[in-house]
Amino acid sequence: MPLTDPQPSPRTGPAPEREIPGPAGLPVLGSMLDLRRDSLTTFVNARRAHGDVVRLVAGPPGLRSVFHAVFAPEGVQQILASRAADFRKDHPLYEEVRQAFGNGLLTSQDADYLRQRRLVQPLFTKRRVDSYAAAITAEAGTLAERWRTAGGHTVDLVPEMNRLALRTAARILFGLDAAAAEDAFHRCAPVINAYVVRRAYVPVKVPREWPTPANLRARAATDELNALCDRIIADRRAARGAATESGDEADGRDAGDDLLSLLAAAGNDEDGSLDATEVREQVLIFLLAGHETTATSLAFTLHLLATHPEEQQRVREEIDRVLGGRTPTAADLDRLPYLTQALKESMRLYPAAPVISRRAVAATEIGGYRIPAGADVVVAPWVTHRSPELWEDPERFDPRRFAPEREAERHRYAWFPFGGGPRACIGQHFSMLESVLALAVLLRTYELEAVDQEVPVAAGITLQATGPARVRLRPRDGAGEYGE
Repeated sequence: MPLTDPQPSPRTGPAPEREIPGPAGLPVLGSMLDLRRDSLTTFVNARRAHGDVVRLVAGPPGLRSVFHAVFAPEGVQQILASRAADFRKDHPLYEEVRQAFGNGLLTSQDADYLRQRRLVQPLFTKRRVDSYAAAITAEAGTLAERWRTAGGHTVDLVPEMNRLALRTAARILFGLDAAAAEDAFHRCAPVINAYVVRRAYVPVKVPREWPTPANLRARAATDELNALCDRIIADRRAARGAATESGDEADGRDAGDDLLSLLAAAGNDEDGSLDATEVREQVLIFLLAGHETTATSLAFTLHLLATHPEEQQRVREEIDRVLGGRTPTAADLDRLPYLTQALKESMRLYPAAPVISRRAVAATEIGGYRIPAGADVVVAPWVTHRSPELWEDPERFDPRRFAPEREAERHRYAWFPFGGGPRACIGQHFSMLESVLALAVLLRTYELEAVDQEVPVAAGITLQATGPARVRLRPRDGAGEYGE
């Protein structure tokens, strides 16, 4: 009897779906304790053990969270770009940020987001952002001068870069009111950030209206920031209104060319303008996202260069060759390629947004697995940036990875510290400009020697250093003067 291929049975249905692998965790709590203890290492271990699509379970039955992590760049591209409409910002973390800081560009969706983006985009053109270069170098120069009196010539880069980035953001956003805004945000933001992260990941949330100590502290901090922003916005609009009535355009410009004034004046025939609450929400999101992410990139770039003196020397030689004794300008961004490569490599190893969350609204196949509708999904630059399939010796600091020819060989989503797709960070050029110019000022003025070789980190709203990143400062001869 001849052998033939067996015929499918009439009862045979479609092939069963592949079960998404993942860590078993503890019998009752799953991976909850691992995620709370060190979520970044938990994700790295999950990819190593189970591949590029992983299912994680956290919490006891009845209060259990189930989410899917996607690590391969092809899957990241689907979630952030090609299928972005199927993955929304409905994750609990975004909801908590929305409740705390308002419905700005980071958290808004659908028609609200598109309208805000159209109104705000003209304020982030390359020409407009480049006009802030003098403010960036002036703040970096002020810090460099203050470091001359540092006790023992040792500084901790984490608070120092946080202060620099906050001062710069406040100056560009608030102009003459920068000092008051900086002080309030420095005091209130850590309270709100900790509150947001804690609420986002607890299985049962106490209503915000209840007068618990945590709720009262967060409400007081939020009220203070809101009141400050509302007062400054009202002052700006009053000044512009008075200038318009008087017909004095010069006074109108003097009333505020800072970003807050431009936001208050933004408008078009299709979208109207932002009301006072919307302006405040955009400002608070810019302060949160803008200063914390840039501070992280600055601190870790300086620390990595301090622990790799040969790379620091190569960067400094480029800075000296390009700048001589002058202050850097926006035009120097393209003239400092190796410094930019060092910054990008730092952002690979220490991405300021280490984990990005979404919620699937439609079933999607990713990497051969079906992600169900309603599933919480994360992509993790922290993990993808460390994949040995994408990066040779991934834990090694090597700025040469970002030479143009090597960048061109990689998948677009092998490196995505600014996200991607239609929700990519609107402030990407601003962050790169601020970081490169500030680094040029500081590295031209000082040689850095690492005191702490390793800096522990944890994932919050942004990447958080949980230990010091101290360096010794050695002033360089003939470093020049910076400022306005």
